[in-house]
Amino acid sequence: MMKKSVMAVAVAAAAMVPLSQAQAADYQIDTEGQHAFVQFKINHLGFSYILGSFEEFDGQFSYDADDLDASSVEMEVQIDSLTSNHAERDRHILSGDFLNASEFPTATFTSTGFESTGDNEGVVTGELTLHGQTQVIEMPVTLMGEGEDPWGNYRAGFEGSTMLTLGDFGINMSDFPEVMHEVELYVTFEGIRQ
Repeated sequence: MMKKSVMAVAVAAAAMVPLSQAQAADYQIDTEGQHAFVQFKINHLGFSYILGSFEEFDGQFSYDADDLDASSVEMEVQIDSLTSNHAERDRHILSGDFLNASEFPTATFTSTGFESTGDNEGVVTGELTLHGQTQVIEMPVTLMGEGEDPWGNYRAGFEGSTMLTLGDFGINMSDFPEVMHEVELYVTFEGIRQ
């Protein structure tokens, strides 16, 4: 269950891109340089939290500060790259009991809109497909910064988070306490202008 939530989080994070204030351009998320993260947090029986991440994902985005409606983002996450630093738990999360990674190996996010809520802040709306089911989600996002790096590239960085209800994606949590029915998805990444 946690895994699915994390995946959803990872896909939602990709939606943050439209907030940038640079000239319209296409960006590739910098996963090669390890400047991007898709992470999740879920309550553990009301006693603590389980934290984890998806290590393999890819995505791109485009944005136009003068026409945010033209901005977009797409992202794909490899579900079996989930890790919570506990191999036995990870195998369980990836099993048919929760994420069922063998049948649903990827999660995807495609943005459908963006609404500015202030300077460098907004809400990205899009379709998240996880565990074979597609739901419309919203993720508040923040532009962390943009500009030239020391190697001559132009970068833009974003972060965002949202809560996902696992049951909305067909992940059955009925045997677990209600505090475990939702997972927080957190995404942060840099994109390199192409």
